[in-house]
Amino acid sequence: MAKTRLACLLTLLSTHCYYSTLAVVLKTNNESPWTNEFDQIELSCLIESISTTNPRIEWKKITNEGPSYVYFDGQISGDLENRALIREPATLLITNATRSDTAKYRCEVTAADDQKSVDEIVIDLVVRVKPVVPKCSVPKSVPFGKSAELSCMEEEGFPKSQYQWFKNREEIPDDPKSSIKFFNSSYTLNTDSGTLKFITVRKEDAGEYSCRAKNDAGYSECPPQQMEVYDIDVVGIILGVLVVVVVLLCMTAGICCAYKRGYFSGQKPTGNNYKVPAKGDGVDYVRTEDEGDFRHKSSFVI
Repeated sequence: MAKTRLACLLTLLSTHCYYSTLAVVLKTNNESPWTNEFDQIELSCLIESISTTNPRIEWKKITNEGPSYVYFDGQISGDLENRALIREPATLLITNATRSDTAKYRCEVTAADDQKSVDEIVIDLVVRVKPVVPKCSVPKSVPFGKSAELSCMEEEGFPKSQYQWFKNREEIPDDPKSSIKFFNSSYTLNTDSGTLKFITVRKEDAGEYSCRAKNDAGYSECPPQQMEVYDIDVVGIILGVLVVVVVLLCMTAGICCAYKRGYFSGQKPTGNNYKVPAKGDGVDYVRTEDEGDFRHKSSFVI
């Protein structure tokens, strides 16, 4: 009985070994590799077993638009042309990775002489991109007790950047209550959008503010910008308004007085409304064509 079982086991093992040697089998050292932009990265495609001496090897890039060849008929093509090579037997080496290389890649090996003639593996590549210097907006001056918003944004980094704010080169915590220095501050910090909002600005909030955008590939910072906090001079504002009101009243009174005295009258004496002077003893006046022009008609009578 034991001999029979041993014979069956040997038969199964030999059958398995036979089919294994007649099947192409692939494996990879890393199904989810990553690299920083402009570095090199290896997409390993290892042939674990095969019988065919000259198998056909293909690499395809899989995107939302569909698959496209990057290695076919012994040539690098498509997006990786002049930027990749094949390491025997089937590993793809990208020598200068760019952000557009982030995608899934499929290694396909066809062995015509094997019982199982085709095998494939899929590798998910991520190319990380360092953030560029973010655009920061900091108000130069804010009234005491009012609200204020600081913004920080950059759109080149991959994965998407997270944001940190600094005051006088000291990191501002997400929660002001977690730090003694910022305990009395009233603000909200959104690390995803990069906004720092002060609900009520205090004198202590004045200082130099800078922002850092960071991800797995690195970080970049914008230059510090000064924010000042000033008091609202209520008394000065009231006095200023009163001065303006007094000036307007004086101007109005002056204009009314000028109208009453006829300084703004546009009427000039004409031939129709000009009053002839009263006649003197022995003198007659004759009116000429010119406006208001009179001459003697006769001489004095003695």
